[in-house]
Amino acid sequence: MKKTKILIAIVIIIAIVIMAILILQKLDIIRISKNGVKLGNTVTGKIDDWIYEPGEVEEGGWWQSTVSTFSSTTDSSFAGMSSSSSYNSDSYLGYSTGGAKDISNFRENIENDYFPIMSDLTYEGIFYDYYFDTGNSGEASDEMFYPSYSTAVSNDPISGEKEYYLSVGLNSNIKESDFKRKKLNLVVVLDISGSMSSSFDSYYYDMDSEDTDKENSKSKMELAKESLNILIDQLNEDDSLGIVLFESSAHLAKPLNKLSDVDMDAIKNHILDDIEPLGGTNFEDGYEEATDLFEDYELTNSDEYENRIIVITDAMPNYGTTTKDGLLSYVEDNADNGIYTTFIGVGVDFNTELVKQISSVRGGNYYSVSSAEDFKTRMGEEFEYMVTPLVFDLNLDLESDGYEIAAVYGTDDVDAEEGNIMHVNTLFPSSSNSDEEVKGGLVLLKLRKLNDEENPEINLKVTYEDTSGKEHSNEQSLTLNSDENYYDNTGIEKGILLARYVNVLKDWIAYERTENDEFLINNNTGIIEWEDVSSAYNLDDEEDDDYYYYSYSSENERTSVDLTVSDNYKEIFRTFRDYMNSEIKAIGDDTLEQEIEILDKLINE
Repeated sequence: MKKTKILIAIVIIIAIVIMAILILQKLDIIRISKNGVKLGNTVTGKIDDWIYEPGEVEEGGWWQSTVSTFSSTTDSSFAGMSSSSSYNSDSYLGYSTGGAKDISNFRENIENDYFPIMSDLTYEGIFYDYYFDTGNSGEASDEMFYPSYSTAVSNDPISGEKEYYLSVGLNSNIKESDFKRKKLNLVVVLDISGSMSSSFDSYYYDMDSEDTDKENSKSKMELAKESLNILIDQLNEDDSLGIVLFESSAHLAKPLNKLSDVDMDAIKNHILDDIEPLGGTNFEDGYEEATDLFEDYELTNSDEYENRIIVITDAMPNYGTTTKDGLLSYVEDNADNGIYTTFIGVGVDFNTELVKQISSVRGGNYYSVSSAEDFKTRMGEEFEYMVTPLVFDLNLDLESDGYEIAAVYGTDDVDAEEGNIMHVNTLFPSSSNSDEEVKGGLVLLKLRKLNDEENPEINLKVTYEDTSGKEHSNEQSLTLNSDENYYDNTGIEKGILLARYVNVLKDWIAYERTENDEFLINNNTGIIEWEDVSSAYNLDDEEDDDYYYYSYSSENERTSVDLTVSDNYKEIFRTFRDYMNSEIKAIGDDTLEQEIEILDKLINE
């Protein structure tokens, strides 16, 4: 009888303990895994909801990295780094387009003596490196977005041919001091595939080459983890964060929970300590896992919240869906449901060609990471804007008997111009400087003159949607000045300079990669326009032996090409450098000198 009572007591005690554990698990005060029991922060009452446990890749599997994985040089103290934006209460925000937000990958490839690919260099990416006079009169409109127009007549610096331009200044009525983003539901999707083990400044699929064995360089994985912790430091207590890792398959690392409930110091330590690269690259699986986190989250459809997925990757998928069109469909479906996507590219072999297309959808953008320090500065200044699209489906309809649109520069939309309509998928808020110039604050149109009519009128109608789906419109009329080398302001002059600079570099890439004289600039052709790159490159003709622009070991796995510059283009670059130097003086923007450094390197290559 006594033994029976003892057994009953033991059973009751065990049951109580089990019930207590279940209750504590339900409250996320403890979490049990094969590695033991994790407790919540007993001081703050916050939970450690990290659930990822590193797996193992089959020994000798083809996907296993043969590049050495670099040990982390950072400790958990890095996770505490933070940065905040400084605002000038008297200045107004402007806008910049979505899509590429820099050309860092292009610059890094040149610096490391690799030949860039065409998609490394975008008009909207280089525009976002600079501030522009938008031509705004200084009087704020009642409209959240309102355009201002500037015109120019400028001679091609190679052919001397007269060219006509119109810029669309992207202005807002929002003061920087008044801007506050919505609360954020954010899921970060981190690529932990084998290719992330290679050094930032070498090509993973060249890993047997002695030229790319850079033992002292930081790995892409290290930089990605540091970047993720910098992102976390930009979040507020009422934001929610989830984390998904992907290699050959996806892993939920952290459920989507509000930061006020989570021990974020513990999460940042897990990111630095628990993640190592392994396996293949199944972007589809990782992205679908991230999308699933939103389905059961009660705040997803609240007007108080923005929903965003941020993917940190070198964009070389080789598992699951790998085609551009296939991956694009996932991003488009999410955008239709109010879940927008940002890509952050890591490494000189970052597949910009893939990401450029799948980030050009509604609400999308992408950045490249060149160093943790630069990324920290950028996120401190720009994170609030990066995750807050404000204007959608901006269309400009140009009507004139004397002009038509010949080319569009500086928009996120792959199909930027159709007939006489310019289209921009998304506008994000953008900072202004002390001169009230806006970062990336214009879209540039090159116009084609149709006849000899003197000063024909141009009628412009802009339509767009705000975040609530309400449609807005604006109509204006103007005429172009007919003077030689006339610019309404330095903003349009800078835009023309940068558009020509990008065109010259794209011409060079095409010429060197194809050995086709069709892309060689001369006094008759002038600077060749690249408003429709796919058409210029005959991308539909994949069997064209003359066309070897891609340089991929397979569909998405980018391999290196040594930097080369023919004597023909060295001479062209010298001529263009002289033109750019004179324009830098006229515009008065010394930050453009970084482009002179690129030209100097190419001339001396």
